[in-house]
Amino acid sequence: MKLRVVVDMDDSLAERAKAPVSAALAGPYGHPFHPMLVTVPIGAWVGSLVLDVASRLVHDPAALVAGARWLIAIGVIGALAAAMPGFLDLFAIPPGTRAFRVALVHMSLNLLVTAAYAGNFLWRYAERGAPGGASTGMLALNAVSLAALAVSGYLGGKLAYRYGVRVADEAAQAEGFAPVRGRPGRSAD
Repeated sequence: MKLRVVVDMDDSLAERAKAPVSAALAGPYGHPFHPMLVTVPIGAWVGSLVLDVASRLVHDPAALVAGARWLIAIGVIGALAAAMPGFLDLFAIPPGTRAFRVALVHMSLNLLVTAAYAGNFLWRYAERGAPGGASTGMLALNAVSLAALAVSGYLGGKLAYRYGVRVADEAAQAEGFAPVRGRPGRSAD
């Protein structure tokens, strides 16, 4: 049984948001670079929070504090790299649509989070060599920034999984669910 949903929209608007503005810079159809690149800042910033917390629990926290500082720097660089194809993906979304509005909020949050982490790095760099673990302020800024990043990630997921931005159309997706024929040891059912 198939469920057919009728949507009152211009199909060309949805299709426009699926195609890259520049395949060389934003990734080919169905394989956008932005979601691949965001794993770098997310992983680095989660790791920095783990090291910040650990730095407050150990006797000699210097290496953990330094590690957190450099993970924050790696995250900022990774976020800037991810932003470039993200901007191109934004240009593919027709203005005046819900998807475009969600994308603007997603982008704004990401820019704020990146700025907060850049500030956190500069703060830590200015205080490098100070005894003790990450200060309460640094730890709090890290945690709040990561929480804002989670909200932005939710919005990014909404763009991809609900609105289908830069996701292959249903006909292309159907290829993945076609039965595999002729494989040894498998029935062709």
